[in-house]
Amino acid sequence: MKMKEKLEKEKMGNTIPAQNRIIAWPRMGRIDIPLKALLVSLGAKVVIPPPNSNEALEIGVRNSIEGICLPYKLNLANYIMALDKGANTLMMFQAPGSCRLGNYTKMAQKTLKQMGYEFDMVIFDMYKSKMKQTLQAFWHVTRCINPWRYYKGFSLGFNKFFAIDTAERLLFYTRPREIHKGDAEKCYNKWLQIVDETNSVWKAKQLKKQIIKDFKQIPIDKNKDVPIVYLIGEFFVLLDPYTNQNIEKELGDMGVEVQRQIMFGDWLEHVLKPSIFYRKESHRERSVRYAEKYMKRAIGGECIETIGDTVYAAKHGVDGIIHISPFSCMPEIVAQNILPKVSKEEDIPVMSLVLDEQTGKAGYITRIEAFIDLVKRNKLRKK
Repeated sequence: MKMKEKLEKEKMGNTIPAQNRIIAWPRMGRIDIPLKALLVSLGAKVVIPPPNSNEALEIGVRNSIEGICLPYKLNLANYIMALDKGANTLMMFQAPGSCRLGNYTKMAQKTLKQMGYEFDMVIFDMYKSKMKQTLQAFWHVTRCINPWRYYKGFSLGFNKFFAIDTAERLLFYTRPREIHKGDAEKCYNKWLQIVDETNSVWKAKQLKKQIIKDFKQIPIDKNKDVPIVYLIGEFFVLLDPYTNQNIEKELGDMGVEVQRQIMFGDWLEHVLKPSIFYRKESHRERSVRYAEKYMKRAIGGECIETIGDTVYAAKHGVDGIIHISPFSCMPEIVAQNILPKVSKEEDIPVMSLVLDEQTGKAGYITRIEAFIDLVKRNKLRKK
């Protein structure tokens, strides 16, 4: 029994006193802004690793086993860079299924220990017991027992997630239609900074309305014929601009409206919020329903979302699908082999892009441009 308690203690990261903890986590999209707000509200000290870059990739590749996927390499680099900046507690979530995400923490932990780093690893099993387990993990990290601080932290965190999602969706819509090039990007970056600096729960709840109002002020060409392309695939590469080579901006500059179905706020709300309080159909539930003809059950990762989103897009007037995934990602390899059949039977153009550290920008952009030409011709044919 004592051994079991000891293992549980180590798993939850409970060997460093709470007042001495300096917490870090991997870069995934803009998770840094809401998660920092949550942890600081609970009285924690945090370290945020630099955005993903060539330097981070080099560190990750140098210290990773051969054949492991690109997200792991960058996550490992984030940990190393954070530990070098003084972090001593690392956070990560994991999930079941064929995705290797479930093994990230064990692999990274072993590698970092071998490199001589001393730290605690706190693991959030997002699909085990949802909010209860999450609260328990945050308590183990911070030792905060003040209910108001938890209310403030989670309110700030969730509202910041939703505000960032709103800003991203408006950026995707406005960028291909804007009259003055760069207006949407400036507006988006301005609101990212405001969201980051907001510390009041009441102000955080107003952010979505303010962002929508501000984006509406940007002059756009409402009559412009803009093709709509769904961006689908593996969670990490969808959220990280460095990894996907800023594909959302590239498509926007080509005059294409991107619609990304996986948004961090929506995903987190469904994972954490008890099902009795989640009244609308979640993205996962919709995906399972639409994918049923081609896939009977989820196998891990975002595989079933990839198939379900493609079918949903075909039935709702979307003009094309770009599927992106890291090299050797097992769930997305399964999806990639099903997508040609879905594309043919549902009559929607689909292109798959596989990314790793060897992916060249020029060839990547050339393939996207050729696919967008195909999407535009297909759109004219349907008209």
